[in-house]
Amino acid sequence: MEESLRNFSKQFEYRPVVENGSLGDFRKFVVAGMGGSNLAADLVKILRPDLEIIVHRDYGLPAYVKTADKAETLAVLSSFSGNTEETLGAYEEAGKRGIARIALGVGGKLLEKAAKDSVPFIKFPADKIQPRMALGWSFLAHLKVIGDEKLLKESTGLAEVLKPDFEEKGKKLAMELAGAVPVIYASSRNKGISYFWKIVLNETGKIPAFANVLPELNHNEMTGFDIAESTKNLSEKFVFVFLRDNEDNPRILKRMEILKGLYEKRGFKVRVLELTGSAGPRKIFDSFLTAGWTAYHLAEKYGVEPGEVPMVEEFKKLIQ
Repeated sequence: MEESLRNFSKQFEYRPVVENGSLGDFRKFVVAGMGGSNLAADLVKILRPDLEIIVHRDYGLPAYVKTADKAETLAVLSSFSGNTEETLGAYEEAGKRGIARIALGVGGKLLEKAAKDSVPFIKFPADKIQPRMALGWSFLAHLKVIGDEKLLKESTGLAEVLKPDFEEKGKKLAMELAGAVPVIYASSRNKGISYFWKIVLNETGKIPAFANVLPELNHNEMTGFDIAESTKNLSEKFVFVFLRDNEDNPRILKRMEILKGLYEKRGFKVRVLELTGSAGPRKIFDSFLTAGWTAYHLAEKYGVEPGEVPMVEEFKKLIQ
């Protein structure tokens, strides 16, 4: 895990290539994948809000993805290992509905099926890393799929500029979060960023962590932290991390500031992290590395192994 973090910027040297066919022009994308294999789609949505991108984390495909729309819809099947049960099911369902497909991953059953069925695919470099740490490759592949060559070129430049040492920042934050359950808040626009924070804290740090977005949480979740004496013991372990982005709606920024004050008034610890770096992919991946190093140092603090996910592997064996 430490090596994956230190070498992460090198992933942007990768140049995704569509093999086994070519892609047409599509207006709608349904991206099917699970866990770390499907983080990139949420990030692309931040940068291309004009596109209709459906992120699907389940078996099959959504019922509202109609066969009638198949001329303008592309099913993107994303599985780093190529063996994810839910993604393989989505691949088959897209085929049954006659929806165009493309597969993304390092190999496995998914790319084998794609090769056999004359379905285009993009193959990631073979490397033994966890799917959540292959986010650079996956992100570039998704940009290739949507045909955004300008953003793809900008993103590959991260191989040169994504160099700052985020470890110290992550280590400091890990010490502030130690002994607590982190809750990550962001704007709805930046939902994908808050979600990858949650995932790396879960998988790398091996701790409970949760994420939500404003303004929706102002209408429900925050009331769960309006502490009474009888509920104080339920809430005392939580710490809140606000991902603040100057590009967000000014009303969202005001909501964050007010919510911070309300939480602190009730005795909660709140940490505000500014999403820094230039607008676009740099801002996203600066935050990713901060999250990764935070989770890594939390794992060290708790004496747990940061790379592997044994409970996931145990679960997979039990559902076979």
